[in-house]
Amino acid sequence: MKEKKKLRLKKFHFHPITVFLFLTIFVIILSAILSGLQMQGTYSEVNTQTYELNSTLVTVNNMLSFDGMKYIFSNALRDFLSFAPLGMLIITLIGVSIAKATGFLDTFCKRKLSKIDKRVLTFIILFLATISSLINEVGYVLLIPLAAMIYQYNNRHPFLGIITAFCGVSFGYGVSLFVGSLDVNLIPYTTSAARLIDESAHISLTSNLFIIIAFSILLPLIGTFVIEKIVAPRVGKMKEKEEDVKTEELQVIDEEELEQIKIEKEKREKRGLKFAYITGIIIIFLFIYMLIPNLPFSGMLLDMTEDTYLGQLFGSNSYFQDGFTYMMSLLFCGMGIAYGIGAKSIKNDKELIQGCKETFLPMGEMLILLFVVSQFISVFKQTNIGTVIGCFFANLLGSINFTGVPLIIFTIIIIGIANLFITTPTAKWEIFSPVVVPAFMQSNLSPQFAQFILRVGTSITAGITPLLAGFAIYIGYLNIYNPDKKKPISIRDSIGYVMPYFGVIAFTWIFLTVCWYLIGLPLGPGVLPSL
Repeated sequence: MKEKKKLRLKKFHFHPITVFLFLTIFVIILSAILSGLQMQGTYSEVNTQTYELNSTLVTVNNMLSFDGMKYIFSNALRDFLSFAPLGMLIITLIGVSIAKATGFLDTFCKRKLSKIDKRVLTFIILFLATISSLINEVGYVLLIPLAAMIYQYNNRHPFLGIITAFCGVSFGYGVSLFVGSLDVNLIPYTTSAARLIDESAHISLTSNLFIIIAFSILLPLIGTFVIEKIVAPRVGKMKEKEEDVKTEELQVIDEEELEQIKIEKEKREKRGLKFAYITGIIIIFLFIYMLIPNLPFSGMLLDMTEDTYLGQLFGSNSYFQDGFTYMMSLLFCGMGIAYGIGAKSIKNDKELIQGCKETFLPMGEMLILLFVVSQFISVFKQTNIGTVIGCFFANLLGSINFTGVPLIIFTIIIIGIANLFITTPTAKWEIFSPVVVPAFMQSNLSPQFAQFILRVGTSITAGITPLLAGFAIYIGYLNIYNPDKKKPISIRDSIGYVMPYFGVIAFTWIFLTVCWYLIGLPLGPGVLPSL
C-alpha cells in the first residue's frame, strides 16, 4: 500500500510590526461600526468650585470618516515625534553606546556584577525597575536594554534580563521608596472626589508612603522567586558560541609573557574603573546640587513656580523629570569616556564614534516598530473606545453594593480590566475617582486607600496590554536579541513570557492589600485604610 502523504500547511509568522498595522486597521474599522451603532458612555466629573457632579458624555469617533482619516494623516508625524519612548530611548542609547564602546560596561559587568549571585542580581534589577516609576517611564528605556546586556555578560539569556526589567517596571508600577509624579497627578482627583462626602477632606503627598515602601521591597522579593524558579527554566540558557579548535599545529606560548599581558590589562582596567568612578561621583554630585534650592547657581532642575518642594521636583513641569533621561545619558557618557581615557581603550573621537555604531545597528527595526505602535495607540485613543469601556466599568462599579473586602477586591479587578484599554493612571482616575472614592468613604474606607487601590489595579494588568507604550520597547528588544529571525517574537509570545509573573504578582498584590486593610496598618503618616 502506498503511504498517503499528509498535506501540511507551512506556518507563517507575522512580525509584530505587521500585527500592529493590522490592529490599527482593525481599530479604524471597529470605530466605524461602533460609531454607527451609536456606542457611547457617560462618566461624572467633579466641579472643583462647587464640588458637584457633572455628567460627561463620550461617544466613539469614526476614524473611517473624512475627519477621522484627516486626523490620522495630519497627526502621524506629531504622534511619532511626541511618542515618549522614542526620544527617551535614543538619548539613553547614546550614553549606553559610549559606555559600551569604551569597554566600561564590559569591564564593570565582568569585575563587579559577575561575582553577584544570580538571585541577588535578579532582585536588584526588579527592585530598580519597580522604584523607577518614581520618574515617569524611564525604567522601560533605561533598564530593559541594560538588563539585556548585563544578563548576556553574565552568560545568561538576554531574554531573561528583558523580561525581568519589563515585569519589574510594569507589574510594580506606582510603588517606590518615596512619593513621585504619580502622587502629584492623582491627588487633585482624589481630593475633589473625597470632598463630595467630606468638604474638609485633605490628601497629602505622603498619604501612601508607608505602603508603597513596603510593596517596593515585597514585590521584588516574590518576583525574584518567580523569575528564577518559573520564568528562567522556560526561557532556557543562552547558547554559547562554538569556538574553532585547531589541533593541527602546536603553538608554544610564553607563559611569562602571557602573564605580563594579563597583569598589564588588569592594571589598565582598574585604572579605567577608578577614573570612571571618580567622574560618576562628580556628575552625581552636580545633579544633586541642581536639586537643592536657594544656593548659588542651584535649583536648576526645579520648577520654582510650584509652592512645595515635592511639587518643584515632581510637578507636571518639573525639569528634573523631563531631564532625567538626559542626565542618565550624560552619566554613562562621562563614566564611559573617563574609563576609556584611564584604560587607554580609545585612541581618538573617531574610534569612539565608530564603536558606538554597534549599539545602534538594530535600531532600524525598533524605529519602525515604535512608529507603528505610536500610530496604533494614537488612533485607539482618538476613537474613545477605551474611554467608553472605562465609563461602562465605572458605572458597573457604582451600581454594586459591596463593602469591606469584597468592595476592595471587586474594585481592583474592575480597574485592572479597565487598565487594558486606558493605560494612563490619571485618565483612568478621572473617570473612576468620583465613583470609587465616595463608595470607599461610605464603606468607612479612607480616600487615601482608594487612591492606593488605583495603583494596585493599574499594576496588575500593565504588563499584558499592547496599548502600553513601554510594551513596544519590550517586544522590540525581544526581537533584537531573537536569534531566529525567521520566527519573530509575536505579541502572543511576549505576553506568554510574563504570564507566570502576572499570575503570581496579581495574587500577591490583592492578598497583601487585603491583609494590610484587615490588620489596619498605616498607609502613610497619620493615615489608615479605614476612616
